[in-house]
Amino acid sequence: MKMTKVQTGGKLYIAGEYAVLIPGQTAIIKNIPIHMTAVVKENSTIKLSSDMFDYSATMSEDKNYALIQASVQTLAGYLGKSIDELVPFSLEITGKMERDGKKFGIGSSGSVTVLTLKALSAFYDLNLSDDLLFKLASYTLLKLGDNGSMGDIACIAYDDLVAFTSFNRQKVAKWIADEPIQTVLDKDWEYQIEVIKPALSCEFLVGWTKQPSISKDMINLVKSAISQEFLAATEKEVQICKQALQTGDKESVKKALQNVSDLLLGLSSAIYNDKLLALKAAEDGLDVIAKSSGSGGGDCGIAISFNREDSQELIKRWQEVGIELLDMEELA
Repeated sequence: MKMTKVQTGGKLYIAGEYAVLIPGQTAIIKNIPIHMTAVVKENSTIKLSSDMFDYSATMSEDKNYALIQASVQTLAGYLGKSIDELVPFSLEITGKMERDGKKFGIGSSGSVTVLTLKALSAFYDLNLSDDLLFKLASYTLLKLGDNGSMGDIACIAYDDLVAFTSFNRQKVAKWIADEPIQTVLDKDWEYQIEVIKPALSCEFLVGWTKQPSISKDMINLVKSAISQEFLAATEKEVQICKQALQTGDKESVKKALQNVSDLLLGLSSAIYNDKLLALKAAEDGLDVIAKSSGSGGGDCGIAISFNREDSQELIKRWQEVGIELLDMEELA
């Protein structure tokens, strides 16, 4: 019996969050090695299971399984088949990106979408490229009315540190509504995804506040405050940071990320809640730059440390204010 097993990880923004919601803006996004796993097997009918829920589903409408079902629909459309024409399978997804019922905020909905497509691609021997995986997952989410930038999808599909330049999602959503899937996929969406290879010796740390934040609500709260000045200033710092990571310019990385952090603080006081302010303040006197990540208001913050002893001191300070180390790895 045929069986395939694949994984996808999470993501966190290093710089460019909020700005990247506007087409043509760039963000730097880091893949996080906390994984979800999918196992696909031949089956007599389509059966979907996730450890998020205590029951399985079919392709009959189910709001809990809507994201997985939509991903299956997208793949069927890509293959030019109806659901009934697909070779039936059972899909089992495990690996909750949460603890004690509190989510980490590292992109679980994006990960589920990419994971489902990646798993079925492997099951049907399609060999989808990272770029096509990105397009199919973005297609799925746009069709469902998602309001994100799709930067998380770019990072999760490529499973790497990426610079993502966003596209006009309203324009693509209109294509999706009006045109066949293959026509939409063949068009140039005008995004860019560039894998960044850092030349810096440093450690990347993720601090979890244990205070869940709903990205969609935060985006709706903050979006109206985004100005041309904020966009121009953020883009400038993101490009400096990208260049500095690639050339190994430590001081420029620290300065750019400090400036990005200040811009976010100026955008909305809701982004840096008490826990994220404490996560940031813990860098004081250390060879470390810390900041909020993503929509803010809770979930995770990040830090880049240029000294191993300082990394340990940062972790200790985080623990003292109730922030848990979720991931720590060499960046280069």
